Amino acid sequence: MTNSIEKNAHVLQERFAYKAASYLHDGVKALPYDVSERLRAARFQAVAVRKVAQSHAVSAVVNHSGAAVLSGGTGEGDGWFAKLGLVLPLVALVVGLFAINTIQSDNRAQELAEVDVALLTDALPPEAFSDPGFIQFLKVTP
Repeated sequence: MTNSIEKNAHVLQERFAYKAASYLHDGVKALPYDVSERLRAARFQAVAVRKVAQSHAVSAVVNHSGAAVLSGGTGEGDGWFAKLGLVLPLVALVVGLFAINTIQSDNRAQELAEVDVALLTDALPPEAFSDPGFIQFLKVTP
């Protein structure tokens, strides 16, 4: 397929422009002379502005031709590099979420281990472990 989406859009825009111009041209015949002269002058100004805008667009393409070479220069965006560019952020997100989950799990296990070490190394009488108030205290303490 040699035509890209941009080329097809450009062709449709040109067709629309020609149809609109033909309808406007047919409507000009019914207008008074002074109105048609003002429209003609405005048309010349619009064409002059369009030519300037097109020349700026061409110079922008010339100035940024290095970027076009880096991206492949096709403009279609259907290559494997473009697909990789779409999938790579998703993969980075999944890896990041997995890393965050792992780090949080490790931190929680470390906190629980510190509480266990503190309880086991403290000099508590064995009767304290059977006390219901002490067990409630352990449940509430993070």
